[in-house]
Amino acid sequence: MKKNLFLLGLLVCSMATMAQTEKADKPESWYFKLGGSYFNQTASTEFPTVGGNAALDRTYVGGKLVSEKSVTGSFGQGFRTGITAGYRFSTRIGVELGVNYYTSNDKKMAQTTSDLPITPTGVYSFKSVGQITAFDVAPAIVMFLGESKGFEPYTKVGILVPIHGDLEITSDAYAPIAFTPQGAPAAFGNVHSVDKVKPNPTLGFTAALGTTYKLTTHLSAFAELEYRNFTVHGKTKETTEFTVNGQDALATRTTAQIHTNYQDHLDVNSNNALFNPNTATPDQRDTTRPNDAMDELSSYVGISGLGLTLGIKYSL
Repeated sequence: MKKNLFLLGLLVCSMATMAQTEKADKPESWYFKLGGSYFNQTASTEFPTVGGNAALDRTYVGGKLVSEKSVTGSFGQGFRTGITAGYRFSTRIGVELGVNYYTSNDKKMAQTTSDLPITPTGVYSFKSVGQITAFDVAPAIVMFLGESKGFEPYTKVGILVPIHGDLEITSDAYAPIAFTPQGAPAAFGNVHSVDKVKPNPTLGFTAALGTTYKLTTHLSAFAELEYRNFTVHGKTKETTEFTVNGQDALATRTTAQIHTNYQDHLDVNSNNALFNPNTATPDQRDTTRPNDAMDELSSYVGISGLGLTLGIKYSL
């Protein structure tokens, strides 16, 4: 009997010790992270056509083309800020949901430089620069690799879901602003325009390797090296600014010149100047349906990048 009581007491003590150990080792359930990132692009592709201009950097001297090269790049270079909520199911496994705001660096998308106001072939100087801004949500699965001396490394993989944003293209040109009845340029001026491209829904991929360093019981610093990759597919485009010599001239533009719908293919039924030009006007960007939105081929831009995120983590 005494032996049984001794064994029962030993079992109770062992269970209590195990419970205390598990409680001590159990990680926090909920945590929140606030951080900022800088990304560098990891892949370059040729930019899409901008306002009918191919993604080329051309230079003309005396009306003659003297150099030409493709304009390539990615909108994956830029800054991001975000807040993340996380939950740990166990010592090793957890999930996170981040909400981020990203703004890319400006990227040249097309440019022509000429020493003449307009060449004999009708070429004039212009430059188009693009920038992407976007909000996204980023669910991810996290694997914690164990804590040692205050450091706790981890890895995570997840997806990116853009929920709002656009590609803003700013173009500046010294271009024809008036034409003769025969269609020849009659006057030149400084033309400035801003186009905003809205994307179709898309998904991206993200993977990260990071570590936290415990500062206090509830507060830690963290650093992450993150790779992300996704492609944005244009849906519509709208001109929001159009000035000539500094004066607002947006009201002089037709619907076809202001609004664009991106299509997978173009044909004789498309509202596009290549298929249905309006020969009654010298501005060949007009179509036979100037009061309808222009149809243009779908465009894609990449947002792939490798970035470093630094921030603070608060654990409940």
